[in-house]
Amino acid sequence: MDAVAEARSAYDARAWARAYELLAAAGTLDADDLDRYAVAAMLLGRMDDYYAIRERAYEQLLAQHDLLGAASAALWSGLQRMVSGDVVVGGGWLARAARLIEEDGTDSVPAAVLRMSEAFGAADLEQALAISNEAVAAGRRLGNRDLVGLALHQEGLFLLELGRTANGLAKLDEAMVELTSGSLSPMVTGIVYCGAISGCWTVYELRRAEEWTAAMTRWCDAQPELANFTGECKVRRAELKQLRGAWTDARKDLAGVSTADIDLWAAGCAAYVRGDLDRLQGHFADAEECFTEASRLGYDPQPGLALLRLQQGSVQAAAAMIRRCLSESQNDAKRVEVQFAAAEILVASGDLEAAEKAVDALADLASKCRTTIVYALQEQAQAMIRLAEGRPDSALTPARAALRRWVELRAPYQEARTRLLIADACRALGDNESADRETSTARQTLENLGAVAEPRRPEGLLSPREIEVLRLVATGATNRVIADQLVLSERTVDRHVSNIFTKLGVSSRSAATAYGLEHKLV
Repeated sequence: MDAVAEARSAYDARAWARAYELLAAAGTLDADDLDRYAVAAMLLGRMDDYYAIRERAYEQLLAQHDLLGAASAALWSGLQRMVSGDVVVGGGWLARAARLIEEDGTDSVPAAVLRMSEAFGAADLEQALAISNEAVAAGRRLGNRDLVGLALHQEGLFLLELGRTANGLAKLDEAMVELTSGSLSPMVTGIVYCGAISGCWTVYELRRAEEWTAAMTRWCDAQPELANFTGECKVRRAELKQLRGAWTDARKDLAGVSTADIDLWAAGCAAYVRGDLDRLQGHFADAEECFTEASRLGYDPQPGLALLRLQQGSVQAAAAMIRRCLSESQNDAKRVEVQFAAAEILVASGDLEAAEKAVDALADLASKCRTTIVYALQEQAQAMIRLAEGRPDSALTPARAALRRWVELRAPYQEARTRLLIADACRALGDNESADRETSTARQTLENLGAVAEPRRPEGLLSPREIEVLRLVATGATNRVIADQLVLSERTVDRHVSNIFTKLGVSSRSAATAYGLEHKLV
């Protein structure tokens, strides 16, 4: 067997390093072998070599007057550069491909791929969706399964972005059928896996995300030399384990993702998830380092960093961070995270009006995503607001609805958090037995997870009016002066001051002031 034939066998066996070495040692390669050579380089994470091989193929095929072959090489070089953020050079290669495709003038796969890529520069999502639909039809007409798989998954992602969740997930399901049939090339398989799993996370469709992550894990494990695509697989697997409460196993997966990986997004996300786990377990210094590392890698450390500040008692700093996050444009998955964190932080800061806006935004996202986890987060946040407003009776309904969903999802940490809300509501209504039962169950769950017990932050227990009164108490104002300033009766102020003392566990105005200063309430 000659070297090229042996390389083809190694490629088919997914022995990427062997295939790469043999093809590198070979002389002139035909179009198919140049493609194998480039794909092997990409899967091994040798991206500089990948671009060099694609460009070598372009020059060789152009010299052979193989216009479509040269266009295909230029296309894949340009598309990958664009994905990697090298827009100028990537755009130049796409322009070369477009010129050759126009010169050829036939109905071809490169022409369809180029047209499909135009979806990302479309005027709006509806046009992008139409272009993707055209690409699916072209792939079927031309008998190219790679094009069909890529276009279906792209169509699904645009539908999800448009809020057509059921249709979008159906398209991703269809793309995954193409993938699991084994008919897609290795590079396209990795792209579709990552895109479909990422799409599921944008709407928190965790059942599919879990199934597809498991399938991608098997695909990655069958190729020990694989360097590309593995980082995102490990991060997504870790995120699912974090949700399920398998925090030790999640850390093991995250340990396998480092800044040495070619996927900086995966490395940054892994640092963020590690930071969030450290925050939940009370390792605040480690969490700070991880969030800093995530930021250095270009991954936004919010809302984890704001929640860390809240746990550290820096309420106003946390509120400033989350308000800044709320002003930024984000995808739906990030918005869900930010809005839920905003509800908690803004309740803690006493800004219930802004917190209610966050809950309303979560309700809109839940209507758009239509997935269990977003509904649960919205209900849990709504319960927080109602408790802070002094309406424990109306807090119980959304809290119990959220609890049922978290139990269904097997999400122990959020289940424990929700049980603590139910306990607070029951206790406020005088049902101490039920409150003690829910508190005991929650604390046992948190202990099993190794999570720090949620601190009973006084700022979350005081009503906005009580916080106003406390701030005036801290200035040394008497109850009569406070009543005049807030346009209340002195008797009402007396009651507010008494409630503040009870909730904070203090017995004097000076002690309440000290507590307020310590917890950034005044």
